[in-house]
Amino acid sequence: MNAPVDGLDALTRIIDQLPGVAVAVSGGVDSLTLATAIHRRHAVRATMFHAVSPAVPEEATERVRAVANKQGWVLRIIDAGEFADRDYRANPVNRCFYCKTNLYGAIAPLTDAQIVSGTNLDDLGEYRPGLQAAEHHSVRHPFVEAGIDKTGVRLLARRFGLGGISELPAAPCLSSRIETGIAIDPSMLKLVHQTERFIADRLHPKTVRCRVRANGVVVELDKVTLDLADELQRDELARHVATLFSDAGLDYRVSFAPYRVGSAFVHLVHMDV
Repeated sequence: MNAPVDGLDALTRIIDQLPGVAVAVSGGVDSLTLATAIHRRHAVRATMFHAVSPAVPEEATERVRAVANKQGWVLRIIDAGEFADRDYRANPVNRCFYCKTNLYGAIAPLTDAQIVSGTNLDDLGEYRPGLQAAEHHSVRHPFVEAGIDKTGVRLLARRFGLGGISELPAAPCLSSRIETGIAIDPSMLKLVHQTERFIADRLHPKTVRCRVRANGVVVELDKVTLDLADELQRDELARHVATLFSDAGLDYRVSFAPYRVGSAFVHLVHMDV
């Protein structure tokens, strides 16, 4: 029980050192928990920034707005403009570098405050090119500085009374579903999101990812859910997903597979996407 208390004490000391804070809030447990901690400590010195784009699920934006309204945040909704960046749309392995470069580049002109992110200790062990963009913009990571990992973030979220937010699964942007080298297209991301929502409604999985690959669409599920879905059910779901894509003029073979972290990246693994 001491770990979350010690983590909160260290986090509080870091927050107290910041004369003004601009929090990049994606809508996941990390950034929502950090924003809550900062708002509770120094509401008048904090502004939360949330970027909307075709790569951000609408549920994430709704979640940010709901928490902001409940807690009384100063919230600014912005367009980071990453879809105007050819390097981002080309979807290289380091796509996240261009995403975060655009995000922090959009926030910086709007504030003189210190930009902070919800990056935690566990993120440092993964391939995160966005961290390089953060370094270029002098973004700080209070959870990392306080020695708080993902488990610690969830403990803090429960401590703050954030309810179901503390149990939110990892939910990277929709562009992470597109295999490296396949151009990022807003209409494709919409189909990906529709597929994941459909599968979630039908199977209630712990994890679902709709991967768009060069050789077709792969719906990845956590092992328990995948094992429970028999061949007949998978075939039925695959036909529905194939129809979603074909109605948009895309003829893709649809298959199911076990969830693998970072499997949309053809050269790198062990990424939380």
